[in-house]
Amino acid sequence: MMTQSLAKIARILVLTAATAALSACGGGGGGGGGSTSTPSTGGGGSVTGWVSGVFQAASTFKDKCETVRTGLDIEGNRFPDKTGTALDEKNWLRSWTRETYLWNTEVTDTDPANGGTRTQYFAGLKTFAKTASGKDKDEFHFSEATADYLARRNATATASYGMELVANSTTTPRDFRVLYTEPGSPAAGVVPRGARLLKVNGYDLVNDNTQTGVNALNAGLFPASAGISTNFELRLVDGTTRTVTLTSANVSPKAVNKSSVLTDGSAKVGYILFNTFSPYSSETEIVSAVRDMQTAGVNDLILDLRYNGGGLLAVASQLSYMIAGNTRTNNRTFESLKFNAAAGANNPVTGQPNNPVPFYKEGLGFSVASGTSLPSLNLSRVFILSTADTCSASEAVINGLRGVGVEVILIGGKTCGKPYGFYPQDNCGETYYTVQFQGVNDLGFGDYADGFVPNNTTATSGVKLPGCVASDDLTRDLGAAAEGLVSTALSYRRTASCPATAISFAAADTAVQSAGPVSSGTGPAIVPPKWIMDVNRDMTLPGGR
Repeated sequence: MMTQSLAKIARILVLTAATAALSACGGGGGGGGGSTSTPSTGGGGSVTGWVSGVFQAASTFKDKCETVRTGLDIEGNRFPDKTGTALDEKNWLRSWTRETYLWNTEVTDTDPANGGTRTQYFAGLKTFAKTASGKDKDEFHFSEATADYLARRNATATASYGMELVANSTTTPRDFRVLYTEPGSPAAGVVPRGARLLKVNGYDLVNDNTQTGVNALNAGLFPASAGISTNFELRLVDGTTRTVTLTSANVSPKAVNKSSVLTDGSAKVGYILFNTFSPYSSETEIVSAVRDMQTAGVNDLILDLRYNGGGLLAVASQLSYMIAGNTRTNNRTFESLKFNAAAGANNPVTGQPNNPVPFYKEGLGFSVASGTSLPSLNLSRVFILSTADTCSASEAVINGLRGVGVEVILIGGKTCGKPYGFYPQDNCGETYYTVQFQGVNDLGFGDYADGFVPNNTTATSGVKLPGCVASDDLTRDLGAAAEGLVSTALSYRRTASCPATAISFAAADTAVQSAGPVSSGTGPAIVPPKWIMDVNRDMTLPGGR
């Protein structure tokens, strides 16, 4: 059975008792033949007509807004908005897509004046082609309110209990279990990993389909503010039940959730549970964790990226340097960016020469002072724990390390398959994410749209790497030597082969990875909206560099 991660900080999920279909970025047909479009303008810069295949520069329409923001954003930057129209906003999207979208010749050019909101129009500005495995070639196209994006990027605390859930079934009989808790949060040390949620404030999470019940479940699971006390009835992995009361607090997610040094025979094996390459605090957290590993003198590293959907590519580069060391990375490329054919030698987003991303050896100023030398482990191999939630910047680490000869041993499941990235772009209060480049490593490889997968898999798609298929083991704590993925990594480390228990465990366990919400029963489903950190490869650098 497939599963879907839920309830990360700042996610807002809506339960509805009515049957509802959630459409992902509807609109637009596929493949559209190289339209190149330039509308004409009337007074005030607004477009009065549309000609298919003719485009004005996106800068003509940038920051011309139907609703003008004033003042400063939370990072202290003044809003650039000028008076404009909804049509200006859609014309900017049209031209910006033509200039920067990786597959711009596969976008059908449609008249932006033909009704619909800016986000509805944006939904059609993409390719609708499929990969070899049959999944969408571009499944990463979406937008969100700029205020939400900035809040997450800056780790703004959000009301939460601090527990991350997984849904084995989103419809009745619903099955929600705890993946992990945030350190220092209300749930930390109170709600154990693997616990199944049975009741919320007395309402049956498993079976209740009434509107009253659904509303109460929604309010209890996802508190609107700090200070809300909620009673949870749980079934633990040993079959016993427990009732706990949690009071919501403003919680910031920890990028490094856990780190430790395991003893395996005479060897020291480092373990780091790294859940996101964003927000900015991820830089100092991962540097601190690797410095601890260096001080301990670890012989090997287990890097747990099973829940890491990505984030800042620069931090991914820093982590890769810290694993591989200076000798392997000196004068080598972490990732080169391939843009659309019209870009030539320039980056169409920044307008600057398309220089490759190096292995960053120093702090960049996100949360580690610029120029600070980074620690390094100088490892020739790394064990990476993966699921389908391992995505984007996490996959860039895998690919970047392989490009300089570091052996990546993959333990778990197939990664999500996103060799693509974007520069999040605000316009008039909405931040847009459109695929603008494909990342390739120092060897020029970046064709993993169907993911990386351990080489003993039965899957017919994906790039095979040394390692073993195994499942997320909700019966044991993350980082424990006996936990399914960790124990498989340790066994492979000793024998260079996959233990039989890993295969049988993978076949038996259902509480693992998903590409979407699961509906195995009836009634209303809990369907999470897309969250940027699930699929992000963010090109942001401090100071607009």
